[in-house]
Amino acid sequence: MSRPATVPRMVSILTSQPLRRVHSRAIESPCRQFLLRASHHQKPPPYLVRPFSYCPKSFKKAGKANKAHARSDSSPPVTEISGGTPTDEAYDVSGLETHILKAIERLTHELAQLRSGGRLNPEVLEGLKVSLGTVSEGKQTVRLGDVAQVVPKGRLMNVMVGEEGHVKPVTTAIAASPHSLAPQPPHPDSPLTIPVPIPPPTGESRRAALEAAQKVSEQADGAIRDARAAHHKKLRKFQVEKAVLPDDLQKANKRMEEVVKKGHSEVKRIVEGAKKVLES
Repeated sequence: MSRPATVPRMVSILTSQPLRRVHSRAIESPCRQFLLRASHHQKPPPYLVRPFSYCPKSFKKAGKANKAHARSDSSPPVTEISGGTPTDEAYDVSGLETHILKAIERLTHELAQLRSGGRLNPEVLEGLKVSLGTVSEGKQTVRLGDVAQVVPKGRLMNVMVGEEGHVKPVTTAIAASPHSLAPQPPHPDSPLTIPVPIPPPTGESRRAALEAAQKVSEQADGAIRDARAAHHKKLRKFQVEKAVLPDDLQKANKRMEEVVKKGHSEVKRIVEGAKKVLES
């Protein structure tokens, strides 16, 4: 039995046409399909990209004795926060520094008023008390600086008053001062200006100035010690109440001592410089 002729004909037709490639696609997960589709689009902006690990780092638990207020790292705060925890208040030395700064400012002000080497500070004259008015009209005591202006000129102080009636009381106040000053009568060309010659320095005046400088130096050191005592009292209170960890208290005490030591050193430097000027 012979085969039909159609079979070879069909084979020749199939072999004459180009074979089509058949792509076999495996079953892909939805995530992979999403990534493949997303790869053809533009990348998301940087602010939408979130790192893999986005959880905040864990913090240590506070100790039992200071569970409410303890700092986990036992380190001083970077910024001072008013009304913070007791630990923040223990590290806060701004109040101590303020008291020390006031003591130093008062020291420099009082040293500037001391007479040195034949020179007289204008503030000394401006601080003198002047009595104005009469008994019948009523007397009034004012500062010389409120009714006159003191202008230094070499070894002379020119005291310029604002009214002619103030010339006599201002002259009387200058002559009665403990600075051994002898004011001269005003010149006819300047009837409101009182010349005040500055007396030359003497050994006694230099010694008095040095003693005064030492006295104000001791007062400044005493003010710094008082400020330290107040701050130490606050730290002691935290220690008794167990409101601050011992390590934090130790660091806070160390910081306090550093600030106090710096304040005493500044006082010593200023006074030594003033004494050199007074002795010259």
